[in-house]
Amino acid sequence: MTDVNDGSSLPRPINPLEDDDSPVKIYALGGLEEIGKNCYCIENDKDILIIDSGIMFPDYTTPGVNYIIPDFTHLKENAQKIRALVITHGHEDHIGSIPFLLQTVKIPVIYASKLACALIKHKLTEYNLTSSTNLVEIDDTTDLHIGTFRVRFYHVTHSIPDAYGVFVNTPEGTICTTGDFKIDLTPVDHDFNLSRLTRFGDEGIDLLMADSTNAEKEGYTPSERHVLKAIDEVFHKAMGRVIISTFASNLSRITQIASSAIAHGRKICVMGRSMEGNLLIARQLGYIKISDSSIVGPESLKHLPASKVCVICTGSQGEPMAALSRIAAGQHRYIRIQPGDTVVFSSSPIPGNTASVNRVVDDLTRAGADVLVNSPFFSLHSSGHASRQELRLLQKLARPHYFMPMHGEYRMLVLHCQIAAECGMDPSHAFVMGNGDTLTMYHHEVTRGKHIPCDALYIDGKTPVGVSTSVIRDRNTLINEGVLGIFVCIDPKANRLLFRPTIESRGLIANNKASLQHRCEEIVGMELERILASGQHITYSLIKDTIRQAASHFIYRETHRNPMIVSVVSSLGQDNKPLTKTPAFTPFPHPAPVQPSNPITPAEGR
Repeated sequence: MTDVNDGSSLPRPINPLEDDDSPVKIYALGGLEEIGKNCYCIENDKDILIIDSGIMFPDYTTPGVNYIIPDFTHLKENAQKIRALVITHGHEDHIGSIPFLLQTVKIPVIYASKLACALIKHKLTEYNLTSSTNLVEIDDTTDLHIGTFRVRFYHVTHSIPDAYGVFVNTPEGTICTTGDFKIDLTPVDHDFNLSRLTRFGDEGIDLLMADSTNAEKEGYTPSERHVLKAIDEVFHKAMGRVIISTFASNLSRITQIASSAIAHGRKICVMGRSMEGNLLIARQLGYIKISDSSIVGPESLKHLPASKVCVICTGSQGEPMAALSRIAAGQHRYIRIQPGDTVVFSSSPIPGNTASVNRVVDDLTRAGADVLVNSPFFSLHSSGHASRQELRLLQKLARPHYFMPMHGEYRMLVLHCQIAAECGMDPSHAFVMGNGDTLTMYHHEVTRGKHIPCDALYIDGKTPVGVSTSVIRDRNTLINEGVLGIFVCIDPKANRLLFRPTIESRGLIANNKASLQHRCEEIVGMELERILASGQHITYSLIKDTIRQAASHFIYRETHRNPMIVSVVSSLGQDNKPLTKTPAFTPFPHPAPVQPSNPITPAEGR
């Protein structure tokens, strides 16, 4: 990877906006009907431009998973057309899957803001991918020609500095995407460049793609400066240590906390690997100005008066291994809660995390801390996403002909389309899309196109070889329903059972489980004897299907559970020794191909 630069050392792409009459496809590999793993693509017959490549963090429905990333199969199949990756800002849900993307396809160049470039470079170093691409810095004066596309930018306000929207000219029309944004008129860093967006609207925006995260919230998203007032009040009233938890990527919030702590004469201790790394990068680039003398290591806390300590840590969402969760559980190496401590959650729970957050709050309160959470009466957090009035203002400034809401769950996308209709958009020109759905732009008209197969990939390591949705479904079945192993031995020459089926279960909840298994063995044995004596053509697939159907019907009738059923069928070979046929670990039949020299034959095509 070359050093981060302004792009002058890179070869100029071919003939921008050349006479290309091929339709332009717009689609998402992630980010629609969900919040996270944002990845949007603009494609014609010659080029593919990718905008963002993020991750989504797992929840209780995705056991054994570290990250969820987009399925890059379509990009791999069209790798020769990929010209560049453009990044809107440095949050993990927009840059987190870049290492996995680079391990899948060749990305010639990544365009990103100064801060995002630094965060990406740090990430690529961690994955040993520093030589795999070029990083080029952009700002809202950058004008790029990428294949047949022209790409320009406009600054937006968000919860991280250096966030940008993207304006793309294609031979068939113009596309404007907001990235994540809110319209904060009193931001803590740079203003939303409303005039530049308006100029793009004057040029003509055929398709607008806009953030939908807060489409359910009426009014305006509060300014970050409201949060600063609340944080100042916390420091003014707190007599002991102040421990504040927020998102590691919310650098604007961390800046406010640090500034307020220093103003009140407190030393700052940062806990949490991701927060430490982000803070170091932000300080090196000058986005956060904190002197070295104001920062102390965790080992120094015991030597400081409680009234002089401010701890900024991760764990605002109740993550089990985050710093605040370990502090609450009394398991942190350097700090334990003591009466007089004030703990502040400078965030709001992400849907699905409420129970985890409440558990941490209870543990902190039980240990004697005064716990403060965000509420309508005490503004300790402000979202980085636009509410409904800001979304209406966006429509009026951009004045698009077509609209595709993005970055939101399904109900949010629908509501955002309704907001566009309120502002004069023809309802037939607003599209609620899912991942893999395509829009086709041709001669400035936008219509629905063909679906591109795509799925989520579930990563539990550092390679892009993830597991599919079906595997996650199996894991949840094991967690919620249990597993039943059924062992059968058959004499294939005589077509008879050699002994009664044997059943072992794990994780199956039932009254008198031993009796249940005994009766299930009897039913499975009777069904097998019936088909073996029927004189029909017997295959291993038929045997396994019979076992599965008999057992699953009986277990569901008795317990209302659907455990995973794994059947193991053994038969006698010519030397009368058992030959075991073991299926894949799945509730559906996938027996291995076999060629026994007896009346039982494998099913065709297996």
